[in-house]
Amino acid sequence: MAKKPKEAAEEGADESGAPKSGKKKLVLVLAAVLALAGGGGGYFMFGRAGAKQAAVPEKKPVAFVDVREMIVNLAAEPNQERPRFLKFKAALEVRDPKIVADVQPLLPRVEDIFQVFLRELRASDLEGSGGIHRLREELLRRVNVAVAPSRVEAVLFKDVIVQ
Repeated sequence: MAKKPKEAAEEGADESGAPKSGKKKLVLVLAAVLALAGGGGGYFMFGRAGAKQAAVPEKKPVAFVDVREMIVNLAAEPNQERPRFLKFKAALEVRDPKIVADVQPLLPRVEDIFQVFLRELRASDLEGSGGIHRLREELLRRVNVAVAPSRVEAVLFKDVIVQ
């Protein structure tokens, strides 16, 4: 069976008369350029990140100062019949072990600040992880005021019980 002239034109050339192999070459060249660009971008993102990780200096040792365990009456909720209590134990994280000697004598002040602040809280203020996170941030702010010019990096809870 003889091929129709239109089908023969489609196999060997496109509408402009250029051979199809030119389009194939263009597609291959574009694919190669995109692959190289992707490889270069991957190296830029991941290769440089590896170099940065190797250049990170070692972390200095941290130290912890224990705060004695406390039991505090919480403020009463509306229509609350029985008193609620908070029992917690915390540690203060300092960046340099030398700061421990500066913070240790100030622990009575830190404990006083904790007691005064915690007595104003209600049990509903401590509900969920958000409540504990807010408590940690507020205690950290107050501790840093109490131990200034030294600096405490974090307040870490060892035990938290609301009853």
